[in-house]
Amino acid sequence: MSDVIEDNKLVELSYKVTDQASGQVLTSVEFPLGYIHGHNDVLAPQVLEELEGKSVGDIIEVPIDCNVLYGPRDEALVFTDRVENVPEEYREIGTTITMQNDEGKKRNFIVTKLDDQTLTVDGNNPLCGRHVVFILEVLTVRDATDEEIEAGGPEIAESDVDDALKVPL
Repeated sequence: MSDVIEDNKLVELSYKVTDQASGQVLTSVEFPLGYIHGHNDVLAPQVLEELEGKSVGDIIEVPIDCNVLYGPRDEALVFTDRVENVPEEYREIGTTITMQNDEGKKRNFIVTKLDDQTLTVDGNNPLCGRHVVFILEVLTVRDATDEEIEAGGPEIAESDVDDALKVPL
């Protein structure tokens, strides 16, 4: 019998997220996503629940209401400022800027709009307000090592780290 996804199994997946209304692919992974089932919450709880009991080669589609997952869109998290007030390294659409408030809480903002005079950042999750479908293919299922369980995922060779960091989200 082949390994099935359950707690303490190392799982590697490929996935993409599509907009339920348009079918447009919103994000996908170039390299497999690896995690230890039952030890990480790298995916939405509904997705992890649907993966339970699946094995290599299985493909699942999980519809998600991102308003439930990430909360409703908050327009108070959208800021526009004059371009000259923003450091040059942040002047590119898609750039993520991590900001911290007075209480030390961090939030990522994404540059969403840029013109000659202004730059706009948005602190909402890019999937807020959308109904999406996670489409996942199970690539690997095996017993995780103690080291992988402690690390929360597969061991990554140092040479692979630089490549993994280049994957667009």
